[in-house]
Amino acid sequence: MNVTLLGAGAWGTAMAAQAAQHLPPGSVRLWARSAEQAKVMQAEHQNQRYLPDIALPTALQVDSDLKRTLALLRPSDLLVIATPMSGLSETIACVLQQAAHPLNIVWLCKGLEPITALLPHQVVERELAKYSRGIAHAVGVVSGPSFANEVARGLPCALTVASKSTALCQAVQAAFHHGNMRIYASDDLIGVELGGAVKNIMAIAAGIGDGLGLGLNARAAVLTRGLAEMMRLVKAAGGKPETCMGLTGVGDLILTATGDLSRNRRVGLLLAAGQSLQNVLSNLGHVAEGVLCAAAVADLAKRLNVDMPITSNMCDVLSGQITAQQAVQKLMGREPKPEH
Repeated sequence: MNVTLLGAGAWGTAMAAQAAQHLPPGSVRLWARSAEQAKVMQAEHQNQRYLPDIALPTALQVDSDLKRTLALLRPSDLLVIATPMSGLSETIACVLQQAAHPLNIVWLCKGLEPITALLPHQVVERELAKYSRGIAHAVGVVSGPSFANEVARGLPCALTVASKSTALCQAVQAAFHHGNMRIYASDDLIGVELGGAVKNIMAIAAGIGDGLGLGLNARAAVLTRGLAEMMRLVKAAGGKPETCMGLTGVGDLILTATGDLSRNRRVGLLLAAGQSLQNVLSNLGHVAEGVLCAAAVADLAKRLNVDMPITSNMCDVLSGQITAQQAVQKLMGREPKPEH
């Protein structure tokens, strides 16, 4: 089995390195949109822009020719889409239009499509309806608590692959479950994907609390009540609430809301310091998916009649309707109610 990853950002590169370190030489290929980036990475075995000073396996092949990269895929191979959520639709469409046989496809992106509020697997289903031409592709998502920098350095990590296809889950495990990485399997795409989206919003809220100096008690309250919001939304959307108690729910929530490498937490910290969102994002250097999908999650919650006060207030902060301090006041001023 060969493994092909589309997207040479931090996460795509880290997962490519994980696979290339343990699979036979020449069996892992990474596609980069930039021809210059691909050339430098192939020559220097580094991704200096996204993972500076981390050596990549010399066996990893880097290419910028998407058509050639896709043409090399065989039915038994694994294709991993490692673009941000904003690039999923375009990328999967390109893949499906060129595919001449069934493919094993998973994606690493987290969030919802901003305008439609569709989950990643729903975006893929939409594109399959347009371009599959009757070919039955196996699809799924890989998610969980993971900082790309740590994965690229070979530090321990556990992730979840979710798919209705047992064979696809096994292919992902064969590709990545090696060394210090464990891959667990699930059939709950809704729960896994919503967990990966909501936790980013809660990380912004936790960052705001930390930035305002509200203390560890406040952080614990945000994480706990944020988890409750996540579980309510997953259940209403047709997923399994218990999935939220695993790696892609509470696990990813804890990591993203407390880890210093978290981009979404950093957004909250800087907003609490009084910086404008535009200034925060321009200096971030990476995509912060919580900013991009907060409104979509709130729209989905409204459509499903799910109460998500933390999410709603974060949307208001991000849109500039209220300040971080005002969001805290609004949340603390809510009426008492039972805990379920």
